[in-house]
Amino acid sequence: MSVTLPFVPEPGPEYRRNVGLMLLNARGQAWVGRRTDTDLDAWQMPQGGIDKGESAAAAALRELEEEIGTAKAEILLESDGWVAYDLPPELRAKVWGGKWRGQAQRWFALRFTGTDADIDIATRHPEFSAWRWVARAQLPALIVPFKRPVYEAVLADFEPKLRALGL
Repeated sequence: MSVTLPFVPEPGPEYRRNVGLMLLNARGQAWVGRRTDTDLDAWQMPQGGIDKGESAAAAALRELEEEIGTAKAEILLESDGWVAYDLPPELRAKVWGGKWRGQAQRWFALRFTGTDADIDIATRHPEFSAWRWVARAQLPALIVPFKRPVYEAVLADFEPKLRALGL
């Protein structure tokens, strides 16, 4: 697995602060949703912005509920730093009005404590049209190419720790 993006203690101001969520079921599979805002068959783990004055952990739990309709999860792991990615030039002007170059993400692994029936992607502002559980090794192949190095870095960071937890 090639890891091209290192975690850094603090990203620059040109990056929007964001959390990424690896929600894991009892079998250790990760939750992914198909994006509604693209014509690509793009699947990703939940992610979202950190509000002013909000901790990254609080943002993770809030975003989980906002994006998949449940907060039934407990935080297992938090990345040691931030991993940033740049938006492709053709998206940069369209997304967030061109304010940021990309996103810097703090990643969390969470244990899902509910049942599949608790997941409801028909949220107030739906971001996903479908969802499923997948083997963690499949994650990089499902994400859009410009975010693939982020998923590879997260897997490289979390996998040994998740295995130590028996997941």
